[in-house]
Parts: sequence; structure tokens; C-alpha cells
Amino acid sequence: MMLERLFKRRSIDRVLQGFTPKALILDFDGVFTDNKVIVTADGAESAICDRSDGFAIQSLQRRGFPILVLSTEKVPIVKARSQKLGLSCIHGASDKAAILRQWFNENRIDPQHAVYVGNDVNDVECMKLVGLPVAVADAFPEARTVARVVLSARGGNGAVREIAMAITKSLDSHR
Repeated sequence: MMLERLFKRRSIDRVLQGFTPKALILDFDGVFTDNKVIVTADGAESAICDRSDGFAIQSLQRRGFPILVLSTEKVPIVKARSQKLGLSCIHGASDKAAILRQWFNENRIDPQHAVYVGNDVNDVECMKLVGLPVAVADAFPEARTVARVVLSARGGNGAVREIAMAITKSLDSHR
């Protein structure tokens, strides 16, 4: 078990050397956020995201690299943050894997060239669909088990930036 953890902690840069990424799919809660929510007395919800993620996402967007935010969460936070960053977003997804398959088909993307970043049980089936399943550092065991690599950053603490910058570097090295 300890050896497996060390193996999965290997550098995302090293893993990407033998992989050609064509799309990035990101869960929201626990990836963009630290998986915590602030609930006000009137029931409104808020979450904290890492601003540095946006800079890294822009480096992929400038290349026309497809990025999708896919979340089971129904609250408007997911859509609002995705819109601000200019990202495609599907939220309130009851069957994430079925929706992801459809998105791959509609966008003519081979799932074996996709990267999916997740943190929890509801990400496992999507992680199994892609060529490079990735978990954030503080992911739950179910997601960590399926991941080929575990990021060094925790959800909400630069995890999106870490994967986006690694993909950008990988794309630059393939030119």
C-alpha cells in the first residue's frame, strides 16, 4: 500500500511525457474548492476557489484546448465560477459518466486522450473512462485507488493550476 502511494505521487510531468492530452475534465467540489461550503442563514451557499487556477486555465484556453467542468452539484456556484473562467460547464449531473461519454462523442474526443481530475466516489466511473485519471492530494481513497497519478496540491489549493500548467508544459514539449 505504501509503495502504491509513492508510485501515484510521481510527478504529473513525468506521466504526461508518455501521454498526449486532448481534453481536460474537472470535477468542481473538492477540485476547484477545498470541498467545504459556507451556508448562510437564508440557505445561500458559497465556496472558496483558488484564483491562481484561472491563470493556468487561460494558458490552455489560448491553445483552444477543450476543458469541461462536470459536477453533480446543483448550486449556481459551479456555473458562476465556470462562466467567469470561460469554461464549458455541466452541473447538476446525476450520471456523470453517461454525460461525459456523450460530451466525448459530441466533441469527437477519444477518451483515452483525456485527463479527468476528481476527488470522490462520484468521480470514479468518469476516471475509469479516460486515459489519464488524476486525483487531488486530499482525494478520498476510492478516487485515489483509480487514479494513475495524485497531484501534490489539495483541492481548492492550486490543484487545477497544477494540472493545467503540467498539460501546458506537455503541449509545449510536443511542438
